[in-house]
Amino acid sequence: MHIQGVLEEVIFRNEQNGYTVGILDFNDTPVTIVGKMISANVGENISLEGEYVNNSKYGYQFSFTSYEVILPTSLAGIERYLSSGLIKGVGPVTAQNIVKHFGKDTFDIIEMSPASLSEIKNISMKKALEIGEKFKELKKMQNSVMFLQKYNISTNLALKIYEIFGDKTVDVVKNNPYRLVEDVDGIGFLTADRIAKSIGIPVNSQFRIRAGLLHTINSQVDKTGNTFLPKALLLSLAEGLLELDLTECEELYLRALDSLTLDKTCMIFWRDKMEVVMLSKYYFYESTVAKKLCLLNNATIQEKLDLEDEIAHFEKREKIIFHEEQKNAIINSINSGVSVITGGPGTGKTTIIKCIIEILSQHKKGFMLLAPTGRASKRMSDSTGCEAKTIHRALEVGEGGVGQFVHNEKNPFDIDCVIVDEVSMVDVALMSSLCKALPRDCKLILVGDKDQLPSVGAGNVLADILACEKITVSMLTKIYRQADNSLIISNAHLINDGHMPVIDNSSTDFFFEERAELDAIKNSVVNMVCQRLPKFTGLDPTQIQVLAPLKAGVCGIDNLNRTLQEKINPPSINKQEFQVGETIFRVGDKVMQTSNNYNLVWTRLNGFIEEEGEGVFNGDIGFIEKIDFQNGETLVVFEDGRHCVYPRTDLGQLSLAYAITIHKSQGSEFDVVIIPIISGAPIILTRNLIYTAVTRAKKMVVLVGLPENLKKMVKNKHTVQRYTMLKDLIMQEDSKVKDLFGE
Repeated sequence: MHIQGVLEEVIFRNEQNGYTVGILDFNDTPVTIVGKMISANVGENISLEGEYVNNSKYGYQFSFTSYEVILPTSLAGIERYLSSGLIKGVGPVTAQNIVKHFGKDTFDIIEMSPASLSEIKNISMKKALEIGEKFKELKKMQNSVMFLQKYNISTNLALKIYEIFGDKTVDVVKNNPYRLVEDVDGIGFLTADRIAKSIGIPVNSQFRIRAGLLHTINSQVDKTGNTFLPKALLLSLAEGLLELDLTECEELYLRALDSLTLDKTCMIFWRDKMEVVMLSKYYFYESTVAKKLCLLNNATIQEKLDLEDEIAHFEKREKIIFHEEQKNAIINSINSGVSVITGGPGTGKTTIIKCIIEILSQHKKGFMLLAPTGRASKRMSDSTGCEAKTIHRALEVGEGGVGQFVHNEKNPFDIDCVIVDEVSMVDVALMSSLCKALPRDCKLILVGDKDQLPSVGAGNVLADILACEKITVSMLTKIYRQADNSLIISNAHLINDGHMPVIDNSSTDFFFEERAELDAIKNSVVNMVCQRLPKFTGLDPTQIQVLAPLKAGVCGIDNLNRTLQEKINPPSINKQEFQVGETIFRVGDKVMQTSNNYNLVWTRLNGFIEEEGEGVFNGDIGFIEKIDFQNGETLVVFEDGRHCVYPRTDLGQLSLAYAITIHKSQGSEFDVVIIPIISGAPIILTRNLIYTAVTRAKKMVVLVGLPENLKKMVKNKHTVQRYTMLKDLIMQEDSKVKDLFGE
């Protein structure tokens, strides 16, 4: 059956796959339509093919299987189409003026002779040509995206592909769909492989094997944090993916690997009598870090200062007495080019930083306080009384795209000392960017907890720096900060030492609720968040953070988020919502950014001044404030006051954040933390996982589960060893720098 009309309203839309529920004006009768559309823009004239179905819940709907956007022919329809927001720069007034001037020839003029638009008042020649280009671009985009959707590529990914390849999209996909793996973030090998098979590309194609190898090493970087792989392991993993016998097709594998090295995507070299393969960019990341650390550590002229009087003055004013290891940490940091201060909670790291800051100020030395996340930088600001920034904000996002910063080797910071807190969660890519921006005479002080989980991103920066034994390290072991009846800090240290925490539900801040079944654990967690703890603490449920070990399962964050969302922010006729994949987002939801996006623009009101910047980053938490279906935009307000408008292509970077994984909580601190304690794979449920979770709590920890499962985690010392090069590179560079500058 065929119907045609104007889209009057969008009731629901899944931005991931394009599924849309809307109201169509069909011969002056409102008809509910359901089906998949590239974009749903109120005011568009749409021709639909489908049939009427009687939905038991929603009544009669027109379920369409294909559609076409029809340019309107009436003057009123043309004006409405132009003023709908589809063509940026054309609002209601401009649309009215264009239609009044050109009448039914409007679309022909815009497409074939856009310069003629400059005849209209307030439309310059430049703007006229821009309107023409945007109109043509819209038609090309719609054609390309509809082509991609034949291969079950989601609307969001289709739009992303079009952003990269433009009007060459169809040709690229037809000739070599495996290019999508290399050039489009979010397109995996299996998607490209499905397209290739439907087109008829053979399974032993060099395009396919190359893409399989690249996908394998990239997935290992993402999943395990490795910066390189043994060649034998890479080939074995790729064989499982490609399902091509390695023995029979070894020459094809090696030829594909050669092509990756010839175009400098990868590097192959020997390490410990083993041939290894490394993405070139990760070699340069680790090499940059190693060179800069060794240069700062050895080349900086060190004036060894006697700091006893200054430390004593700080102690007197703050009414404290430093332990010898704390004094050594202060002296070592001030008198070294690069130094590390590491210790668990309550060992005095913050107080040491405050003393270092005071001494630097007395010596007229400029300093910069940095942390990997917004939450960590805010905590650093609050505890020291000095401004702290995220590393990204200090580097300032530039115009060159991903990882391009204003401050770099050509434009370094003008600063004497940089202090970085929570360094355990800094991955090697970010550390490389920071090192580039450090001037040659700068001191670098790295502060963190060596027993926390390693960074989510690739590399093992803190562990490698500690292991190289070329950098001054101050290890803090004595606990100083411990309030009366407080168990969080002492229990964290017990866990870290392999001992069960003290369970005393009469304490003020550490509780254990025993539950055996997974459903009972989930229900208890939800009840804690939504009812019991808000009554006990006075906090809003959105201020109570659930930290779970896993994504999947009854007590995984996916299921917990769905349940908590239903309780805390249920659907309402007054709340707009959209769907991405399996997740529904609605106005009022607590959300987290799950990857670095250097291009998203944000604004923030600072007093009476509106600041503007670019970049939202992995782990940033905020709330959905507005959903605009017509423009395909979603407004998120982050905890630090940044207002960010997400286009539909970036909505896949958000996740619900009522519950987050323990890995994603690194660098953050929450007033109240609830942790489901479950059984599972020993490779995941480890001591440093539960230690990291407990140390994220500022005022209260609640564990829910069985004591025996907690005991298994505490006793499980397993840590996944990452393949990284930084330790070796630091040792190599240290020898070179010492030869250059002398011992």
